[in-house]
Amino acid sequence: MQKQVLIAGGGIGGLAAALGSARAGWEVRLFERADAFSEVGAGVQIGPNVVRRLQAWGLQGALQAVASFPDRLQVRSARSGAQLAALRLGARAIERYGAAYATIHRADLHALLLEAVRDLPQVHLNLGLTVQQHVDDGSAVTVRLAYADGRQIDVEGDALIGADGLRSATRACLLGQTPTRVSGHLAYRAVVRQDALPQPLRSDDVTVWLGPRLHVVQYPLRRGELLNVVAIRHGQPPADLDGWDHSANAADLEAALARTCAPLQDLIKAVPQAGGGWRLWPLLDRPPVAGPHEMARGLVALVGDAAHPMRPYLAQGAGMAIEDAAELQRALSMHDLEVTLRLRRYALNRWQRNARVQERARRNGRIFHATGPVRWGRDLALRLLGERVLDVPWLYRGDGSSASSL
Repeated sequence: MQKQVLIAGGGIGGLAAALGSARAGWEVRLFERADAFSEVGAGVQIGPNVVRRLQAWGLQGALQAVASFPDRLQVRSARSGAQLAALRLGARAIERYGAAYATIHRADLHALLLEAVRDLPQVHLNLGLTVQQHVDDGSAVTVRLAYADGRQIDVEGDALIGADGLRSATRACLLGQTPTRVSGHLAYRAVVRQDALPQPLRSDDVTVWLGPRLHVVQYPLRRGELLNVVAIRHGQPPADLDGWDHSANAADLEAALARTCAPLQDLIKAVPQAGGGWRLWPLLDRPPVAGPHEMARGLVALVGDAAHPMRPYLAQGAGMAIEDAAELQRALSMHDLEVTLRLRRYALNRWQRNARVQERARRNGRIFHATGPVRWGRDLALRLLGERVLDVPWLYRGDGSSASSL
């Protein structure tokens, strides 16, 4: 009899888990609380480690149609504008890691995965249902679902995958209520059409501007049609995050960047002029995963932000969710093992890598926003070592090899 997996959440991690589970031979029932499948946000970077997973799922053509594939990543001083270092991407990434480095709108990545699962007969997508809690009796897991009008139903499956994000109800039921951490960093995100920008501000590269207590990242989306701009600075959000208006004040950001170089200030000021709007978000995370028990227990496993929310300073949040889904596929395919052992295998194979990426992302944030002598030492290392500092073989290969990285 075909096993059935229940999935909480229809974001990038949930859809990837649905695709991986279906390819492992399981029937999938996915529950999304919204009334329609959609994805908010701006751009995401997906390294070769992630692109290889999408290729293995037969999605290279779909990715090629909507993503950008930059040839270069450059790091520049936000104060002087000078280039500090550069990393070749493009053909070099394909030669070195077997896949390209891509940049893609989050909505396009979500749509790509949705299209891949929508027509699979073993995948059943359900909208307007929130997973509230679950009970694992060792032989099956029962999930309590709630409609928007308050009605509730119970559904039983052979396993439950929590892909319900940073404030995951699945995680809370599995591990108990644990608060997220406020990082003290605020992210301003915007997407603009490149043809609405002055020619000098258009770019096909990934550019990282490093300044004291702040940094800005820009890169192309949709084959260069759009430009994604993310500015992150130190700052505290209000205590009531749920009641916060996330519409950013452009004047606040311009004031925070007042001492940066003219080209960077021109870019920031051009965003609203080009029809783009800033969206402001506090960056939250959790401590690095402490062991496999934080990713799976019994018949329940977690993927993506439900398991390991991370800061964006290694550009791997969506990537680790997709890697989780690929490992979940391998584990669920082990049909000679009990389901609890399959999920245990999944957690054992994922927790250390996720923890390493979480910790490295936090470390990168400290380096990106460094001040004083640390900033001078960082800039000197970038000038002297260049690609050796920027490249991340242990991450892009996915083989656990060690290497330094910015």
